[in-house]
Order: sequence, then C-alpha cells, then structure tokens
Amino acid sequence: MPRRSSDRAVGFGRLGRRRLGSLAAFICVLAAGTVAICGCGYHVAGHGSILPPQWTTIAVPTFKNDTVQYRIEQQFTAAVIREFIIRTKYQIVSDPDSADAVLHGEILSIDTSPVLFNATTGQVTTMLVTVHAKVSLIAAKAEKPAYENNDMVFRSEYQIPTSVNSFFQQEDPALQRMARDFASNLVANVMEGF
Repeated sequence: MPRRSSDRAVGFGRLGRRRLGSLAAFICVLAAGTVAICGCGYHVAGHGSILPPQWTTIAVPTFKNDTVQYRIEQQFTAAVIREFIIRTKYQIVSDPDSADAVLHGEILSIDTSPVLFNATTGQVTTMLVTVHAKVSLIAAKAEKPAYENNDMVFRSEYQIPTSVNSFFQQEDPALQRMARDFASNLVANVMEGF
C-alpha cells in the first residue's frame, strides 16, 4: 500500500524535530562553554601584573639552600632569572642596591616519593618531587613585600633514568627540568599575585 503524503510529512517532521533538538543541544553546550571560558577569570600569564608599573629592574640574589642537596640553589636561582627574562619586561640586575625590587628565595625542603617502579628490576622509574620554598619580592624603597609566600609548595613527577641519587646531580637533565618548572610556577605566582 503506498504511503500517503501526510504520512511522509509526519515522518519527516519527527526526523526534523530530532535534528532540531540535537542542534539546540549543541548550541546550548557551545554557549555554555563560551560563557565558562570568557567568564572564568583566567587570562594570559604576564598580563595584569600586581607589581607597580614604574618598576623596571629586579635583583635576584642566589637563593638560600636549607636542604642537603649540594648546589641546588644555583640551579633554582639561574632558572628563576631565566624565567623573569623570558616572561617579563623587567631587567634582571645583580646589585640589589640598584634595583627597584629584590626577590629573595629560600629552598626549605625537597622531598621525593617513588610513584612508579620497573616491574622487572624493581627500580624506581618515576618520582614525585615536592619542593617547599620561601619567597618574597621586596620593594627597594618601601622595604615592604610586594609579594610574599612563606610556604610555596611545588609538586611534579619526574622520570628517573638511573637512580634517585643521580637525580640531584648538578648536570642531571631531570634536575634542570625541575628547576625550570619551579621557576615558571614562581614567576607566574609573583606576577599574578597568587
């Protein structure tokens, strides 16, 4: 029996309603995503700094090392200086007396915890490294902190190629990555006021 034109119109209408419902759901999801992205308060790092606009120079003396890790403060200080140069407009100077502000840092502790092991050898392959540091950015003239965090906590996982002891050797790429990651986190916190 042939279908009547009214049957086809009803069938097409159901299909059209389903498509219309799917399209409406997609538009709602898209609109909600746009609102979430635009209204969440996130912005590009390096913009909207809390630091005084008249500052042009920052001094970064060598961090103090309260850990047993030999010369780790040099890696961290160099990484922080590099990060300030790359990500900010400030000139980094060595003389605190000629700077608009001085960034003081102290590495309080570094803790490592095994996360993953090699199933065959039982050796640690990935470590969770937790760094506790004290940081303050002090205005030279006002002698008050523009930024201060007495317990900055930085955590990240790193692969260990050979042994945990070699991870903290001066030339180990994992240590250099950790110093860069710490520096990136620190500079973002200082610039954004977190």
